[in-house]
Amino acid sequence: MLGGGESRSMCRVFRKAVYWLGKDTLRVSAALFAENRRRLCEGLRAKQGLQPKSLVLLQGGEQKQRYCTDTDVVFRQESFFHWTFGVTEADCYGAVDVDTCKAFLFIPKLPESYATWMGEIYPKEHFKEKYALEEVHYTCDIAEVLTNFKPSVLLTLRGVNTDSGSVTREASFEGISRFQVNNTFLHPVIVECRLLKTDMELEVLRYTNRISSEAHKEVMKHVSAGQKEYEMESLFRHYCYSQGGMRHTSYTCICGSGHNSSVLHYGHAGAPNDKTIQDGDMCLFDMGGEYYCYSSDITCSFPANGKFTPDQKAIYEAVLKSSRAVLAAIKPGVKWSDMHRLADRVHLEELIKVGILRGNLDDMMKVHLGSVFMPHGLGHLLGIDVHDVGGYPEGTERIDEPGLKSLRMGRVVQERMVLTVEPGIYFINHLLDKALASEQQSGFINNEVLARFRGSGGVRIEDDIAVTADGVELLTCVPRTVEEIEAFMADRNPEKSFSPTVSSEKF
Repeated sequence: MLGGGESRSMCRVFRKAVYWLGKDTLRVSAALFAENRRRLCEGLRAKQGLQPKSLVLLQGGEQKQRYCTDTDVVFRQESFFHWTFGVTEADCYGAVDVDTCKAFLFIPKLPESYATWMGEIYPKEHFKEKYALEEVHYTCDIAEVLTNFKPSVLLTLRGVNTDSGSVTREASFEGISRFQVNNTFLHPVIVECRLLKTDMELEVLRYTNRISSEAHKEVMKHVSAGQKEYEMESLFRHYCYSQGGMRHTSYTCICGSGHNSSVLHYGHAGAPNDKTIQDGDMCLFDMGGEYYCYSSDITCSFPANGKFTPDQKAIYEAVLKSSRAVLAAIKPGVKWSDMHRLADRVHLEELIKVGILRGNLDDMMKVHLGSVFMPHGLGHLLGIDVHDVGGYPEGTERIDEPGLKSLRMGRVVQERMVLTVEPGIYFINHLLDKALASEQQSGFINNEVLARFRGSGGVRIEDDIAVTADGVELLTCVPRTVEEIEAFMADRNPEKSFSPTVSSEKF
């Protein structure tokens, strides 16, 4: 138990910025992580079977090198460890006493040579004050410190990420075999805690969205025919870092133009944003900056020359109508799968109007025709991971239907979730060919009209939202209507600001 003077000292530390990169970057308080630890301990204490004097033990990320070389890969903290402690350094451990919420940090004991090559070696007290933690020790002393604490059980983290299928890394150290260890109790509780964002977490996510929105607008101001896609990636990354202090992006930037805008995860090593942008190309730029491990995920689609053709406008407005319908329908209690189906229905309605499809809408839904044009899920949870944890809790199965099987969340929407809403319509040749060869689907497709759109790529509109008590807060702020995009891109004045015609209050 903290004494009065120590308690007041800790309160002052909590109010300090644990993370700030100067200038106009966001100041983040250590209180964010103290609140996360408090919520975690409350969640664990509420779970049947918890033993008194249980101790959560997490292992942070390790500094890695590039293959067999001595070249360091830029470090980014492991997400569960960051959520719990906010520690940016590599090769650490952390522990939390579930009964009291007391936090321990274990840092590596650095050799004297570190001071020559890497800079000052800080004492343990530095980290105790920086992160507002009760105790800091060296990792080489972890067995001794935990032995003296006499925990009844160490709660280590082991569970499956439902997006990647990968298993979390469970904490381990020399001498752990001397302790009772439970590696199943912690994971479901900490995932549920990460699912719903606190006010302080929402503040960081608003910041990542604001900076990333501005970076997207910077790209829209500078794109032109003859440039390489990677130049637009470079401009986005530069803006996020120079104006927002974002060293990392949340994921590999997707800068597809022309046909490449139909490649859902374009930008990988085999297709590294290297096409020359052509006049008249539709651009689909999916990029998000990350600040202090909190992510953003925004997609803007627009013509490279700033002027929509009639066909581009028809597809874009179909996706925009879908996006607006979903944003208006989201509120606590609705099924996320129903929101996906709503997006599919609007897409099909609009494709009928364009002339690409013909026939009965309900019959199209029965044969999953929407998945031909939107094979991915409507959106996903967002937080410290761009595909944040918690989409499929134990006992919740994916819906085994085209399109819906790719949905990254199978839950009912809850207040304080942060989600992406990213409907899209794409003309992907192999999916179109399969549909035309399908007895169930081919009769709905007007191939003559469809031929006009093949090779044109695709459109995706992706916004980040926070779910409120009765709707959503729109975190993303970029030009969205055809009129907004054309007007914004026509005026190359870098000082020109953008005021949206639709705000969160409309949803």
